[in-house]
Amino acid sequence: MFDFWIQFALVLTAILIGIRRGGVALGLIGGLGVAVLTFGFRVAPSEPPITVMLIILAVVTASATLQVAGGLDFLVQQAERLMRRHPQQITLLAPLSTFLLTVCVGTGHAVYSLLPVIADVALKTKIRPERPMAIASVASQMGITASPVAAAVTTFLAMTAKTAAPVTLGQILMVTLPAGLIGVIAAALWSMRRGLDLDQDPEFLERMQDPAFRASVEMSVTTLDKELPPAARLSVILFFSGILSIVALALLPQLLPLVKGKPMPMTTVVQVVMLAFGAFILFAGNVKAAAIAKSEVFTAGMIAVVSIFGIAWMSDTFVKANESFLVDNIKAMVEYAPWTFALAMFAVSAFVKSQAATLTIMLPFGLALGLSPQLLLGLMPSCYAYFFFAFYPSDLAAINMDRSGTTRIGKYLLNHSFMIPGWIGVIVSTIVAYALAQAYF
Repeated sequence: MFDFWIQFALVLTAILIGIRRGGVALGLIGGLGVAVLTFGFRVAPSEPPITVMLIILAVVTASATLQVAGGLDFLVQQAERLMRRHPQQITLLAPLSTFLLTVCVGTGHAVYSLLPVIADVALKTKIRPERPMAIASVASQMGITASPVAAAVTTFLAMTAKTAAPVTLGQILMVTLPAGLIGVIAAALWSMRRGLDLDQDPEFLERMQDPAFRASVEMSVTTLDKELPPAARLSVILFFSGILSIVALALLPQLLPLVKGKPMPMTTVVQVVMLAFGAFILFAGNVKAAAIAKSEVFTAGMIAVVSIFGIAWMSDTFVKANESFLVDNIKAMVEYAPWTFALAMFAVSAFVKSQAATLTIMLPFGLALGLSPQLLLGLMPSCYAYFFFAFYPSDLAAINMDRSGTTRIGKYLLNHSFMIPGWIGVIVSTIVAYALAQAYF
């Protein structure tokens, strides 16, 4: 028991230090944790999460190629046209747009181009920008567990593939997509009446007396005047063709080639298809390879790969070394109330600030405790909690891009604009996902 608590303190300390350092530090310090566990405690190292890393690498490379080809800008422009066509519904359309954009491209980083547009539409319509801005940022991250090419989904797929009852990609989407949509809509409906209207907000009206502030509020922001590369539309078609190919192969396994008498694993299919369609986009858009490596999507994806490499390896090594202790002491509680595992995932996510990293840390725990992959699927939406402290880049971007100043971090840190929409979205989507998983399986 003493060794367990020392190792647990080591793992927790490594995670906390990695979070404070940021970037690839989580992966590097996780690797250091593996070294201490193996050489210091003589624990056998587990297998590194190679499959998870390769899937993320393939998807991120294809997504980055799409970005360089102008595909992301094309999608953002379509979303802006929709919101400007129906400005009075901005509080509902904005989060649905950011949610679906993330579902389509597999990363929440696509939201940055939309946030200033959302703020502009709200201001022009005299709607308090906090209402659509906060839930739009939250929705962009909720879409990750509903995207067939997001790192969190492919991580779940790869980790449960090794179990006796693996979860298919189709099953994941059947649960997380409707659950995510319902959660976003619930949070958006609540947001429609939050705060005072701008013409009744004394703080905003006072700031409007400043000519510089008034000028910044009255300026126009749009992406519609941005000239896109000729192949932008084609790159989107190709990227979506790749996603649809993956979904089709998941639903029709008889189309897959046989490997040692069995259909090719979907984890391999995702890698092959995304790299292939990334190459199609490369040729169709005459994309420069150097530009792909310098893109925002590629940089963020590589940080995720390194982070998951170290932190998942350390966590899995710790769990396997202490599996019997964990099962003996926690299994009864989790079996009695399986939903309590969602609280643990939520707590980890609030600090780790990555849904894929949260799943790589927590799934081995859940499987070691005897929770079925299908049950864990029902709890999957709870792996998003980094709105809690509002330090995530999309939340900070929403604050900075709201020229009215209504989207903000409160005086007491936790009373910020994202807290209640985040809680509503995650709680509702988790309840719906849990119910769907129980109904399906």
